[in-house]
Amino acid sequence: MPHDKSDTSRQSKASISRKEILSVAARMMRDIGYSNMSLRDLANQVGMKAGSLYYHFASKEALATEVMRVGVDVVSSAVLEGLDALPASTTARQRVLVAMQIHLKTLLSESDFSSAHIRCYPFVPDSVRADVLEHRRSYDRLWDDLLMIHLEEQDPSLEDSLLRTRTRHLRHGILGALNWSLEWFDCERDDLAAYIQSLEPLLARTRS
Repeated sequence: MPHDKSDTSRQSKASISRKEILSVAARMMRDIGYSNMSLRDLANQVGMKAGSLYYHFASKEALATEVMRVGVDVVSSAVLEGLDALPASTTARQRVLVAMQIHLKTLLSESDFSSAHIRCYPFVPDSVRADVLEHRRSYDRLWDDLLMIHLEEQDPSLEDSLLRTRTRHLRHGILGALNWSLEWFDCERDDLAAYIQSLEPLLARTRS
């Protein structure tokens, strides 16, 4: 059957438009928040009629959900790729520090999506939070695995319940500090490696 170039063109255009909509939405959510993001303003920035947005996304909530899913996936993929590239001899502590650096670098330099996720998550509708919850939990599990191995190497005598509690506390402490940097970190003033080094004491052994 002959290939229909017009169909290919329409599919390509639809794909490009969807990507552009998501990119602009991520930037708007990052800058002005979910509540202040108007679909009419978004359509104007993309260069299409507001009604045309519904060809790609059924609602504002569906659009926000996709932005926030991508926000998690971008950071998660970057961290996994960086960890996979490390030599087998890398210590658990060093793996945690590498993951911290990649997480922060991705937030600051590569992803409007991740910034939008972090800044808007508390303010989006419950349905959006529910839809992205598994993505967040998957990334949390990545950090739990990293931190649990580090804590076990640090103190093999830790009881399971205490190990899990410390892992959870440490994850919240590390990710909270990294994510909050979006509000104050200035790439021209602040040094990423120095900031990670300042957080390294969080990994120090604590008394049981």
